[in-house]
Amino acid sequence: MQHYQNDGNNQRFSNLLIRFADKSYPLSLTEAITALKAGRFVLVHDDKGRENEVDMVVAAEQVKPHHIATMRNDAGGLVCLAIANEITTKLGLVYMHDMIAAMGKVNPVFSRLTGGKAAYGDKPSFSISVNHRSTYTGITDHDRALTISKMANVCMKIDDGGVEDFAKNFFAPGHVPILIASKRLLRDRMGHTELCVYLMQLAGLTPAVAICEMMDSATHMALSIEAAKEYATKFNIPLIDASELKAHARVA
Repeated sequence: MQHYQNDGNNQRFSNLLIRFADKSYPLSLTEAITALKAGRFVLVHDDKGRENEVDMVVAAEQVKPHHIATMRNDAGGLVCLAIANEITTKLGLVYMHDMIAAMGKVNPVFSRLTGGKAAYGDKPSFSISVNHRSTYTGITDHDRALTISKMANVCMKIDDGGVEDFAKNFFAPGHVPILIASKRLLRDRMGHTELCVYLMQLAGLTPAVAICEMMDSATHMALSIEAAKEYATKFNIPLIDASELKAHARVA
């Protein structure tokens, strides 16, 4: 299996601040920003009191087929595309649970499906899933990378033809689920969707990010934070905890 994140060192000095793009960040955040800008992965842990999961993350504008292959083989969760709320609003996207609830007017069963919250405390951020029209089946590493990178292009030019591009060149349902970040990000919700979009903003990149939960085939559960740290150390991948992003955003 090919990995491509073998440069840099793995030491974490949380109390050390480094100047980066005229701003000060802890070293771990600086490493994450550098990795994202270079098209490399970052691991993001949410919180032990929430999902307690680690996601493998890469900037959507940098996604290539080998990224999808690594996410599929090493992470094993669902490869999704998280996008900033201001962009999804302009695209007219809405949350899947709202669409299903609206269908309750046709079939009452749909209303029951959207009742309550997930076990970790809030509603999922899923919207529709899409494929780019240039894909074939949509599920291959090549096809999903194409869809994600083309969606990143839509996001980059959202005020200059992006909406038209989206309507003309994508179709649904597809194989790349879109996740809608909350409007105020970490002030509204502390999910991986918000954490990763916020991280993209810190990096000065397009706020669209491919994410995939890391699974453990031995326990058949989410990969533990301890195992994720071992993986991060082995492949020299920055690992960020939600607490670091919360502290930077000054969110309690």
